[in-house]
Amino acid sequence: MRRLATCAAVVFAAATPVAAQSIKGTVLEPSADNLRATWDNALVTLPSATPGGAPTQVKMKDLPPVAGKPRPLVVFMHGSSGIAGFVKEYQAWLATRLGLASIAPDSLAIADRLTYQSPIDKPTYERVHSLRLAELRHAIDHAAALPWVDPARIVAVGTSEGAVPVARLDDPRPVARIIYAWSCEKNYFVEEDRTAIPRTTPVLAIIAAKDPYFAPSNPWNQGMAVTGTCTAALREHTATMVVTLSTDKHTVVNFPEAQSLAGSFLERTLGIDGQAQTRP
Repeated sequence: MRRLATCAAVVFAAATPVAAQSIKGTVLEPSADNLRATWDNALVTLPSATPGGAPTQVKMKDLPPVAGKPRPLVVFMHGSSGIAGFVKEYQAWLATRLGLASIAPDSLAIADRLTYQSPIDKPTYERVHSLRLAELRHAIDHAAALPWVDPARIVAVGTSEGAVPVARLDDPRPVARIIYAWSCEKNYFVEEDRTAIPRTTPVLAIIAAKDPYFAPSNPWNQGMAVTGTCTAALREHTATMVVTLSTDKHTVVNFPEAQSLAGSFLERTLGIDGQAQTRP
């Protein structure tokens, strides 16, 4: 049975991004060395072995052997700001609230990796998206081979720039996906949406009702049939929830409402009891 829900949202004045044409660096090639750098420098977060303890957060290249039976894993694709504080906070939340391990590949670990301040030209954006998609494929391949990961229970999650590859990945291996702060549609950021999630894969998509980048109110989207949500792209999917939050903030992964929705979604799709992590 198809589940497609869109929450009503209160209209806020949009915080329109400042226009700029700013690019630094040159490299967007998904070479073997570059993909290895994103994986070796990925932030791994593991739940504490002691109830109530702080999770372990360490780069993949510094990770000691992990004991225990194979467990579910979240592969998290960061946005254009890299593994920022809110990413670490989100991974810590996964560990403490749900008992989930996570790995966030570090795209900015690539030497001279191109970075930008929007808006820039679409061909360059698409080169970024191609790199990020290669990073996600590489991460899933390597995560599935880790002895402490259950390859049948990997979830792909991404925010903003990192949500585009999560939506475009045409791979059935992730058992579920969460898309934050991306609208799965043609706009200033992509030439075409190219959403390729298998129709039976459970998906949760969460975005601000007045997202400053992807909402129709952003002037960069003028002349395009922008709705600001993934509703149209996921309409034919069988286990999908699209949610808009009543805010104009772009980064929503750690909003309490978003955490509540994501927590329930992950518990359901992975068959885990996250509340057990917080019960004495």
